Amino acid sequence: MSTATQGRALRTGHVGLNVSEIGRSGEFYREVFGLEVVAESREEGREFVFLGRDGELLLTLWQQSEGLFETARPGLHHLSFEVGSVEEVREHEERLRGLGARFLYEGVVPHGEGADSGGVFFEDPDGIRLEIYSPTGAGEAQAPVSGVPSCGFF
Repeated sequence: MSTATQGRALRTGHVGLNVSEIGRSGEFYREVFGLEVVAESREEGREFVFLGRDGELLLTLWQQSEGLFETARPGLHHLSFEVGSVEEVREHEERLRGLGARFLYEGVVPHGEGADSGGVFFEDPDGIRLEIYSPTGAGEAQAPVSGVPSCGFF
């Protein structure tokens, strides 16, 4: 590998998720995160939705699975989204409650004991674990687990 290649900044591009019902999951992610449809296909056996914001692709959903997400299998642990403030986290929490999302902890919780960062932890319609957090403002709440990060053990 060349030095020029090693020196380039590496950042995460879009995230792709397998879902069991493209319509239901597409609607969920659009509602929760305010994402726009960039591209989609409803052709049988090739159903997908590409979601983004301001022309940037952020999330791709592929109808290629059945059942619920299995946390005991290797793969994705959880997907996390950062917002600018704990107030924004609470706005998302309210929207999620209106959608009937399943929460893994009650309310906004810090990432760990003494941490000021924190958020809400919930599941999408297929049971994929998600987090919306703020880097500051959650320190007044009690951590849901002691001695370990909240985002690691839900």
